[in-house]
Amino acid sequence: MTPDAPQAGASQGSKGGWEAVDHIDKFAEAGEAVAREAGALLLGKFRTRIAVERKSAIDLVTEADVAAEKLIVSRLGQAFPAHAVLAEEGHGNAAGGAIRWIVDPLDGTTNYAHGYPWFAVSIAVEVDGEVEWGAVYHPVGDELFTARRGAGAWCNQAPLRVSATATLDDSLLVTGFPYDIRTSPRKNLAAYAAFAVRTQGVRRSGSAALDLCQVAAGRLDGFWERQLKPWDCAAGYLAVREAGGRVTDYAGGRGSVYGGEALASNGLIHGEMMAVLAQVRE
Repeated sequence: MTPDAPQAGASQGSKGGWEAVDHIDKFAEAGEAVAREAGALLLGKFRTRIAVERKSAIDLVTEADVAAEKLIVSRLGQAFPAHAVLAEEGHGNAAGGAIRWIVDPLDGTTNYAHGYPWFAVSIAVEVDGEVEWGAVYHPVGDELFTARRGAGAWCNQAPLRVSATATLDDSLLVTGFPYDIRTSPRKNLAAYAAFAVRTQGVRRSGSAALDLCQVAAGRLDGFWERQLKPWDCAAGYLAVREAGGRVTDYAGGRGSVYGGEALASNGLIHGEMMAVLAQVRE
């Protein structure tokens, strides 16, 4: 079940909300520190004998997910006891006022469980329903992607900019598949096939958070996926937008972290991607 989005206008204009925007630097400092700390924890357990459980046939959770989430929630709770925390494994308190942290302690759990080195910690801060700051940390590569609304996006403090690829024919895309792919009629396979014959290639990395950051960095030109959760995409959406890209739903409406459907691109190929998705929509 997708977590509830903050009610529109619920705390809009509240004193707490406006004051929070003035404290984003403080939030960013704490968020970056805990992202790196959680990443170090994940690296310490990587390729070791860790317990792995199944949420469903192919949706896994490891003891590393749980340990990293408890660490993040604890650190944020100590630093900001009045803030809400929406975390994938349920250890946070999602209810609260104007300020909410959105946390994925380990995006790319299946990769991690198999020893494949493509996974990340994703943390974002939402104020009055708007994501103001986010970070995605790839501990294996020691790359920290950050973004602040209205101020830009960076990788290890170097500014990010989306690619200048002008056509779908010249593009390199990335996507993901739903955890219920074995049973769902909406598998994303038709769209994958359609893009595969219209582009330079389509990748499937297993981490939506990192996929979005690759688009923000100009390494990939576009991304699409369904059944996303807020913790998968909150920081990544902001990174793409702040790097000059575009994020919408498949129909072109403003993409919401609670909408479950994302089309992200450098902006130049967005219309062509929308047209393909409209033709093959499952």
